Amino acid sequence: MPDRNTGELAHSLQPRHVTLISLGGIIGAGLFVGSSAAINMAGPAVLISYALSGILVFLIMRMLGEMAVARPGIGTFAEYAALGLGSWAGFLTGWLYWYFWVITVGVETIAGAQLLQYWVAAPVWLIGLVLIAMMTATNLLSVRTYGEFEFWFALLKVGAIAVFIVLGLGFILAFGPGPSAALHQLTAHGGFFPKGISAPLVAIPVVIFSMMGSEVATIAAAETADPARNVTRAARTVSLRILVFYVASIAIIVSLAPWDSLVPGDSPFTKTLEIMKIPGAAAAMSVIAVTAVLSCLNSAIYITSRMLYELARRGDAPAVFAATSGRRVPRLGILFGTVAGSAAALAWLISPKGIFLFLINTSGAIILFIYMIIAFGEIRFRQQLERRGERLLLRMWLFPWLSYAVIAGIGAVLVLMAVTPSQTVQLALSGLSVVVALAALAVRRTVARKRAGAASAAPAGLAQ
Repeated sequence: MPDRNTGELAHSLQPRHVTLISLGGIIGAGLFVGSSAAINMAGPAVLISYALSGILVFLIMRMLGEMAVARPGIGTFAEYAALGLGSWAGFLTGWLYWYFWVITVGVETIAGAQLLQYWVAAPVWLIGLVLIAMMTATNLLSVRTYGEFEFWFALLKVGAIAVFIVLGLGFILAFGPGPSAALHQLTAHGGFFPKGISAPLVAIPVVIFSMMGSEVATIAAAETADPARNVTRAARTVSLRILVFYVASIAIIVSLAPWDSLVPGDSPFTKTLEIMKIPGAAAAMSVIAVTAVLSCLNSAIYITSRMLYELARRGDAPAVFAATSGRRVPRLGILFGTVAGSAAALAWLISPKGIFLFLINTSGAIILFIYMIIAFGEIRFRQQLERRGERLLLRMWLFPWLSYAVIAGIGAVLVLMAVTPSQTVQLALSGLSVVVALAALAVRRTVARKRAGAASAAPAGLAQ
């Protein structure tokens, strides 16, 4: 067997892998720990933030499902964006998404190392090195190995949330102070809107970043035997998952724990379990948080490699990254993403409040720009299909008005970030990342035109 080839990726992922990978992309440290910051921003009214953000993500997935069914198996969602808007959209979306997940590799490596210091007496850099080496090895073995690891990681997270919801409901309805006390808790500390009517909207940027990840299903589905069907399944069920796992769990938290007692950066799940007098709550949540971080790190390395692979196949990245190993995985893409992510983690060790914070801010709002490109791409692609008279098996509802509503919603979130002092810098620096990507696209096109011109002029020169 040759060590490297330029063939297709393996198609050894099963539907159960895609389902749990999609679900695992939604349930992460952003829910287990980051939700405390959102609750602090809006109080009990954060439930509105989660509901609105969930609807937005669900509609984005519906758009991707529509395009995936119309053109199954063509690649990741970056390729779907290019279907409607042109090659520039694929370039911009692909590189921005790759950059976002490279920074995520660094963030999750540091987060996992810090969490594991609870049990392991070793420096952060050493623990982080072991973690990133383990997840890189998992991805290098085969896509099936990655899928199995992610399946069990995600299953543990889903199980933990399910148990938390069951315990919370049992405590509220039977073993605790009762439903009336839980309802009173929602208004006992400054009312349902303690930070004002606009607070739930201001919290949306924080909430939506914790919900991103379901679009990973379009990447993983490309390595299954039936990409369209698996993407469609994810598109149709993501809303239920968000409602059950996010809204229900957050509702239990704000119904049992005084919202103003939750400390941003600490897990509100631990606080709520302690209120329910669940023994070993802190240790259990630490294990779950470590699992969530490892799951995200595992997926981040996978995503960076597949996105780089597709960019190379399109001619938007060096062709060497389109090569696959004997195990039919893009080995160089995996290693390159690992090195880049390790550099981001190193930035935390060198300058946590300087270089590392700058990198975080340059990637923070990127997902919103990507979602907007996807929405515009879906509108244009749908219009092209309708002009050709093609029959759609999966449709975006109320087209085109609901699609435009999604764009308006994303635009509103960006405006909120622009007028919220704590998020203005992040928006500006993320915008800078878009400008850099556009400049790279302009350079690429200029070089391509020069090469094309030189190639067309070569015969004439030889004739002379």
